[in-house]
Amino acid sequence: MKRVLLHVVFAVFSYLVYGQAQQGFEINITINGLKDSTVFFAYHLGDRQYVRDTLVLDSNGKTAVKGNEALQHGIYMIVLPGHTYFEMLVSDDQHFSASCLYGDYVNTLKFDGSDENTAFLAYQKTWRKMQEDMGAIAKRASENRNNSDSLGVINRARAAQERAMKDYLNSVAAANRQNVLGALVKAILPVEIPVFDVPAGAGNPDSLLRVLNYTYNKNHFFDNISLDDDRLVRTPILQAKLKTFFSDIVIQVPDSINMEIDRFMAKCSGNYRVFQFVSVFLFNHFRESDIMGHDAVVVKLADDIYLSGKADWITQEFKDDLRRQVELIRPNLIGKQAQNMVMDSYSGIFVSLYDIEKDFTILYFWEPDCGHCKEATPKLKTYYEKAKNDNVEIFAVCTTTDREKWSKYIQDNQLLWINGWDPQRQSHFDYYYNIQSTPMVYILDRNKKIIAKKLAVENIESFIENYRKYAMQ
Repeated sequence: MKRVLLHVVFAVFSYLVYGQAQQGFEINITINGLKDSTVFFAYHLGDRQYVRDTLVLDSNGKTAVKGNEALQHGIYMIVLPGHTYFEMLVSDDQHFSASCLYGDYVNTLKFDGSDENTAFLAYQKTWRKMQEDMGAIAKRASENRNNSDSLGVINRARAAQERAMKDYLNSVAAANRQNVLGALVKAILPVEIPVFDVPAGAGNPDSLLRVLNYTYNKNHFFDNISLDDDRLVRTPILQAKLKTFFSDIVIQVPDSINMEIDRFMAKCSGNYRVFQFVSVFLFNHFRESDIMGHDAVVVKLADDIYLSGKADWITQEFKDDLRRQVELIRPNLIGKQAQNMVMDSYSGIFVSLYDIEKDFTILYFWEPDCGHCKEATPKLKTYYEKAKNDNVEIFAVCTTTDREKWSKYIQDNQLLWINGWDPQRQSHFDYYYNIQSTPMVYILDRNKKIIAKKLAVENIESFIENYRKYAMQ
């Protein structure tokens, strides 16, 4: 288990173990068949697990973990040698015992003094069996996919099993509505999308139905999670739901994502810990995204939460560094008007980006000695030979100061596009286009609006073709 958090922003959550009232806790552990060994008491924090205490089993396989202040509610675990572990729930009653046989904790684990954990064990066993039964049905369906008669019977069995599984989850959630088990199980329940009636005569009814289903699912995706329940922070459930929603449910364009962030953050703003957890998740999720345009989401999160003062858990150093990074991203977001560049050129005359009158302008920032540039530049040249008579121009800017190398590379490779030269960076291209590595590609439309950035050279042609097809009608 990892003791060090991977994202600097997450370090603040170490304080959560102190968030409960001064009730204390004591959990006695017995691992029969394992003695004089070390085990670990760990907890979930989102999709990661962290060690809280190191425990030493005595000669009878017994140990205990205890403290004067109550544990934060959630899912905890005992990690055994060999990286196996069993989980337990911690709610209001934090004085109980757990025991199992080493090597067979699945069948021998039991709890004394914790009705919730006894129910948790029963739920795990039943749910595991139901999942195995569903897996067997899926296997039968795969084996009989060309037999329509058998598939009809199998599909009815699948539907019946799905209903049974939903009914079981509902019953467990209802029976445990006041504790962690109830919150966890309810969160697993999928949203029930109603059957919509498409008005007769509606144009393109299939598309309308898809929109209705999408909108309902999006708007109700978190219906079974209470966003003021900070117990879910110490489970994998909330983060898994967040990841699914912001990766697979919401349309992956900044405007749609930002609208959902506003809606979602308003719902969880009443609970500091949930607000903090969600803020950290969203920031890290979109900061690490490879999807073009998601940097606009990072800027929004920075402005609305991290730089506004709401994120009181970050250091001033982190805040200052983030502000610098955001100010480098802000001028070159997709949809922004590209900053004009006026500079000397290989032809010996000054050139201006805004003088280009083409449907598409490709900005290409490169270096003669850059290894990746040596691979990308010939590919871009091949594309340019095809596209230069089809309303496409390239404005290439060399980012080094060695004019001799630059000139030689252009001559040797016969680069006939616009070759800009600004070694003193008087146009501030490095700031306006955030050039921290090469090659770097931007695509501008006729009005010099940024429509793509950080594209691989081999993807330029397909992007422009699709843009012509879908955005220029």
